Amino acid sequence: QVQLVESGGDLVQPGGSLRLSCAASGSIFRIYGMGWYRQAPGKQRELVAVITSGGRTNYADSVKGRFTVSRDNAKNTVYLQMNSLKPEDTAVYYCNVDLMAGPSRNRYNYWGQGTQVTVSS
Repeated sequence: QVQLVESGGDLVQPGGSLRLSCAASGSIFRIYGMGWYRQAPGKQRELVAVITSGGRTNYADSVKGRFTVSRDNAKNTVYLQMNSLKPEDTAVYYCNVDLMAGPSRNRYNYWGQGTQVTVSS
């Protein structure tokens, strides 16, 4: 079994910063891509940022220059540093991890439980 535990969501004023974390634990053999998605009320879930096992990153145009995704492979953790937050960044943020786990070393894709980010004055 694998678990993803997210943390860091909060209420913040426009222009503020937050750092989200997502830690994976369990019978993990190898982690491939890690990333963040978000879903605002009434909208579809969208990609925010992803990072490969080699450290290559990709961002949604709306967050480029403001958000930074990073990972600590020793801790099986992915981070999202969010700066210059805007009201339109308000959403539930979900981490996503592509990994190999279990005694049979099958490949799985897991989602975190979601953490609320609200940007408002």
